[in-house]
Amino acid sequence: MKTELHTLVTIVTEASLQRRLIQDLENLGARGWTVSDARGKGAEGEREQGWDTVGNIRIEVVCDPPIAERIAAHVSAEYFEDHAIVLYLSDVRVLRGEKF
Repeated sequence: MKTELHTLVTIVTEASLQRRLIQDLENLGARGWTVSDARGKGAEGEREQGWDTVGNIRIEVVCDPPIAERIAAHVSAEYFEDHAIVLYLSDVRVLRGEKF
């Protein structure tokens, strides 16, 4: 079984940022993404799932490392100061690497 090394970008943030972030991801070279509802507690306190713009979301992108670095740099510069947002990068081994 052949795998390829890629980077998983995970962003957990306010649901109200979903459209803006997805547009940014596509402009930065992401070929796809997954969005899911997220609940939890962190530095900003506890956040429960709600309707539309109330809850949190988790956006995941599997991409090449240079694209992941561009995404991380852009998101940190544009969003960290004014929004509740966490971003982390993980090395992942994927099958069918050409999809990413």
